Amino acid sequence: MDFKLELILVPVGDVDRAKAFYVDRAGFVLDHDHAISDELRFVQLTPPGSACSIAIGTGVSPMEPGTMQGLQLVVDDIEAARTELLGRGVEVSEVDDQPWSRFVYFKDPDGNGWSVQEIATPEG
Repeated sequence: MDFKLELILVPVGDVDRAKAFYVDRAGFVLDHDHAISDELRFVQLTPPGSACSIAIGTGVSPMEPGTMQGLQLVVDDIEAARTELLGRGVEVSEVDDQPWSRFVYFKDPDGNGWSVQEIATPEG
């Protein structure tokens, strides 16, 4: 039996501001934006090429905005990913070279923390 992780709730304070950040700056695809009532709005966004999406909205998460840390995206080329994010207006860190991988980091407007990883391949 497969257990596929397909959706992660990300707590935000201002849904429209977060939606604009993820679509216009981070380059995520807007899958859904449904307001069921004044208390419930569901917005689903997917990073390009990902099988897992995030959900933001009103009434979708008991977590405080900005408390989600350690969300991770994986790319083939960390330099190209950093350049793309910078070009879209995202404040992104310098490349962090580690023996096992290379990373850059950014936060959404609420402070939810993301890392972008290029997995190191063994030489030889």
